[in-house]
Amino acid sequence: MTGLKAAVIGCGDVSAVHFEAIAKLDGAALAAVCDTDPGRLAAAVAAFGVPGFADHASLIEAIGPDVVHITTPHNTHAAIATDCLERGVNVIVEKPLAHTLEEGRRLVAAAASSPAKTAVCFQNRYNSTAQAMHALLSSGELGAVLGASATVFWHRDADYYRSRPWRGTWAGGGGGLMMNQAIHTVDLLQWLVGDVVSLSGNAATRFLGETIEVEDTAEFVAEHAGGVRSAFYATLANAVNAPVTLDIVTENATLSLRGDLTVSYADGRVEVVPERVVESGGRAYWGVSHELLISDFYARLGEPGPFWINPAEAGKSLRIVKEIYRQSYPDAVERVS
Repeated sequence: MTGLKAAVIGCGDVSAVHFEAIAKLDGAALAAVCDTDPGRLAAAVAAFGVPGFADHASLIEAIGPDVVHITTPHNTHAAIATDCLERGVNVIVEKPLAHTLEEGRRLVAAAASSPAKTAVCFQNRYNSTAQAMHALLSSGELGAVLGASATVFWHRDADYYRSRPWRGTWAGGGGGLMMNQAIHTVDLLQWLVGDVVSLSGNAATRFLGETIEVEDTAEFVAEHAGGVRSAFYATLANAVNAPVTLDIVTENATLSLRGDLTVSYADGRVEVVPERVVESGGRAYWGVSHELLISDFYARLGEPGPFWINPAEAGKSLRIVKEIYRQSYPDAVERVS
């Protein structure tokens, strides 16, 4: 990896962790930024000393980046990523894969037909705790998985949505809590326990109805491949952003994630796997592993085959969320398409 040119498309909130990660890469450097908002674009150009563009097509033509980081609103993910892939540019796109199933399928097809690689930012799979859980479950030493549960008790208020109005809409965000916050935990649950083959769930707006048209609370019970059942509950009505919980019960141990991971074995042994702590300008609830995912993606650019968290893989969590919407809003096609 030598002399690679990176570009960031979308200079809003989450772009901060992408800029940090690019700055730490060996053999790659930021070459350009892009944003449709003149103020954000000017601020990024001043901060990083690179050319700025108001549209991604002009950036690609002028700069010829090797990798673009897409940190834009949900409803632009698929269109921008597809444009880049059709030009042979490697892509790192923030979650979710897309704001609709149709756009998600479009991006999956574009990635499959392009020689370029694509990563979707489900960076929590790189957390020390998630890696340890996956290794333990894959080893077979814990026996069969008997069941799982997860919760997301977070806080968002009206000002959060007023500051970025697209977040509170179906057209802009493709959904609310489940698309913008809890989808990370949905992804971990299905990655660790297995593909979801059926589910029964509900989404609703419990307390932000005067501000948003999307859901702020949701729950589901899912059946995973192999017959394991999981239960999930998430809300933005909590007073604070509490630690995400993820419990997996196996024949020989219980895995309990509460920031750190506690492994309680049936024979009485208890092991604790601490989560990494890093300094970042990003928000604490984004986790600590964007840098690891991004570094790994760049390191694998020369390898054959797709990146492991690719659009087809990311489509699993999108389909889970959209199935909850289908069951909750049967008369609203735009919420489930």
